Amino acid sequence: MKLWCGVVTEKIAESKAFYTQLFGCEILFDEDWFVLLKLGTSELGFLLPGMEGQHPLFQRAYAGEGMWITIDVTDAQAELARITSLGQAIEQSLRDEPWGDRHFVLRDPNGIGVDIVQRITSPTE
Repeated sequence: MKLWCGVVTEKIAESKAFYTQLFGCEILFDEDWFVLLKLGTSELGFLLPGMEGQHPLFQRAYAGEGMWITIDVTDAQAELARITSLGQAIEQSLRDEPWGDRHFVLRDPNGIGVDIVQRITSPTE
C-alpha cells in the first residue's frame, strides 16, 4: 500500500511551480487539468475542479483552511535561508517545539500551510 493525497484547485500551474521550484519535486504527470508531483517516495496531486467524469467528492475546490503538508528536512535553518532567499514569505518563523521538532511554516498558492520540519529529538525521548 501507499498513501498519497491530492488537492482540488483552480491553481494547478501555481501549485506545480511552488512545489517544483521550492522543493525540487519531480513531475510525474502534467496536464492543464491535473498535475502529479513526487518528492522522495511521496506524491501530491492537484486536480482542476468541476472535471466531468470525476466523482462529486472530487468536484469542488479546496476552500483554503483545515489542511497542512509537512516536508521533513535534515536542516530546517538551512532550508529557511534557502527558501527566504527565493523571496518566499514565511508565516511562522523558525522555532523549536517541546515535542522535538524544529520547524517553520509557509503557505502554498492554495492557502495550505506547509510545515518544514526537522526532527531534533526522537518521539520516544
